[in-house]
Amino acid sequence: MATASMVKGAFRGISQSRFLTIFRIKELRQKIIITILFLAIYRIGFHVPLPMIDQGKMARAMRGSDEGILGLISMFSGGSLSQSTIFGLGIMPYISASIIFQLLASVYPPLEKLQKEGESGRKKINEYTRYATVVICVIQAWFWVTYIAKRGAGGMDLALEGYDTWMYLTVSIVTMSAGTIFLMWIGEQIDEYGIGNGISLIIMAGIISRIPDATHSLLFERGQLRASIFMLGGGGTAGDIGLEKILVLVCMFILVVVAVIAITKGQRRIPTQSAKHVRGRRVYGGTRQFLPLRVNQAGVMPIIFASSLLLIPVFVFKWLSQTFNWNWAYSLTAAFERQGYLYNIFYILLIYFFCYFWTAITFNPKDMANNLKDYGSFIPGYRPGKRTADYLERVITRITYVGAAFLAAVAIIPSLVSAALEVNYTVASFYGGTGLLIVISVALDLVQKINSHLVMRNYPGLTED
Repeated sequence: MATASMVKGAFRGISQSRFLTIFRIKELRQKIIITILFLAIYRIGFHVPLPMIDQGKMARAMRGSDEGILGLISMFSGGSLSQSTIFGLGIMPYISASIIFQLLASVYPPLEKLQKEGESGRKKINEYTRYATVVICVIQAWFWVTYIAKRGAGGMDLALEGYDTWMYLTVSIVTMSAGTIFLMWIGEQIDEYGIGNGISLIIMAGIISRIPDATHSLLFERGQLRASIFMLGGGGTAGDIGLEKILVLVCMFILVVVAVIAITKGQRRIPTQSAKHVRGRRVYGGTRQFLPLRVNQAGVMPIIFASSLLLIPVFVFKWLSQTFNWNWAYSLTAAFERQGYLYNIFYILLIYFFCYFWTAITFNPKDMANNLKDYGSFIPGYRPGKRTADYLERVITRITYVGAAFLAAVAIIPSLVSAALEVNYTVASFYGGTGLLIVISVALDLVQKINSHLVMRNYPGLTED
């Protein structure tokens, strides 16, 4: 399990000489520069608006839309619903397509066979995922374009020049779909030529880009610093941000950071022992080692998967309510958009499901037991083979339950804080919850990859003594 030393090691300061060492290694320096350039291109795209839309009037019409489930969409896409740009869909369609094929690969024999073929099978599945991404992009872009068109038609002060024409619909849908496909390509280029996971870095960059706006909305009102932040109780007006709320948000930020690092780096170490081999007068083997099993084996993927799947009911129920004027569809739309108890229940259930699902994909107890047997190692008290595999499966099931409980608790923090402290959901999501979890997890993974490059060239890692 995680110890205080792990958290301390994660926060240990990086000396200037070690930081400069990163840029002395030519290959690592090129990877970092390429990654930064691609992420810069990604951010530039969010300042390129869709044609035929008055962005100023749209901002006024969509004011307050970046809350609840729609705020979650904005966070993952990296943009804002008050603007409609060529990257407005973000990378979520690609993530949704990846989820579909990950699920199908476990139940559909042809895909399962492709997955076992190695690199060639993986390339084929990636090709299918790209095709599915295009279809999902077109569907989501159509929903979004028709949604903002209805907002304009409903007298929301949104001036769209010819929004009800096929030309506008076609241009907007094709442009937004092409933007997401380009983001998918950027992620693949980062994977191949940069450093870190491209898709995860794109999501992290989108989240970080929204932190200054969230902080500004928390501390300022109409361009002026809130006087209530220096008073307990916020001055007595409902919705004011008082000093105690600021302190709670700061404490929550620190606690979540420490907890995420502890769980991410936490391990269940299973003792193993290698068999002794006698060759001549020498005895080899017999050493005791540890098999580390991560508490959060699935990482941040269950949060991303669960969040992306919960976007589907919002669009479906909204479309049903607007098309058929069904009351139950209105109720369900409101329940999911407000992120009430119904949304949180489904959120927790999906997080648990994807934790176990992703762990089952990435960790195979039977293969691990066979590898231990092939290398002449065993777990004391358990015979090699089936008994070892059963023991490993039992252990990974228990620790995955703990990891999933932690992810579920962190994921619903913004909803609870937003309701309890009357803080904007966008603010709460950055100072505790999914956004902070993703940023920290991706940052730790990036540091680990940089460390592997340094250690491979006999340099000390960034977090080593």
